Amino acid sequence: MGLDFLNAFKFMKEDSFLHELDPRSKLLLSIVYTICALLFTEFIPLLILLLSLIPFIISGKIFKKWMNSIKGISFLFIIILVLNTFFISLAFAIAMIIRIIIMVSAFSIFFLTVDPNDLALSLISMKFPYSISFSFSLAFRFVPTIAIETANIKDAQQSRGYEMEAGGLLNQIKNLFPLLVPLIICSIKRALNVAEALESRAFGSQKQRTFYYTIKYSLKDWIITFILLSLLLLAIYVRININFIPFFNWSIPL
Repeated sequence: MGLDFLNAFKFMKEDSFLHELDPRSKLLLSIVYTICALLFTEFIPLLILLLSLIPFIISGKIFKKWMNSIKGISFLFIIILVLNTFFISLAFAIAMIIRIIIMVSAFSIFFLTVDPNDLALSLISMKFPYSISFSFSLAFRFVPTIAIETANIKDAQQSRGYEMEAGGLLNQIKNLFPLLVPLIICSIKRALNVAEALESRAFGSQKQRTFYYTIKYSLKDWIITFILLSLLLLAIYVRININFIPFFNWSIPL
């Protein structure tokens, strides 16, 4: 069972069109694609949504990281495939896998291309309290650290002769407990250290704060916003009238 899906939350600094966009427009992209994915259970519209995300991924130069994040949740695809095929149908199971890929991909685009500092500034610009914005940004920063710690704990357990990946899928899930317990303990200790560090610096004593720089919504952000809102309205229209549009009602003949 891979842990590469945690890399979907690790910011990558690149010189690309997607990185230059405002964090708020990329957050809107994630939300719109998630809503659109949840609107459909049919294969064709979900496949179209997934294909429409590929240009964003390529323009952001994050294709390799995106592929690693998808591979990291392959165990979830197996569970979805088995359960949905057994209780409903194989075609429905494949559609649900594509739905999960769309949602993971949409938020991978956001987290891989948004700097934690810009994330905090974007939340503040949307009138979120500074404490909440800072907490969310801090949690965002610690995800790569947790991924590194997880790999270190896994290597330490394997060096002691514990076979983490032995047996079938259920046995691998059971083998995660020796990994999760030390990881939770380390996370709690880190949270306490961060809390003490913030208190020692009088965090929250000043209500008004100044910032080194500000973020602005540019023309290309407005264009992306218009395209995304148009996509959302189109998806809602197709969902309402899907019985009158046979093309979008096609499923895999399985």
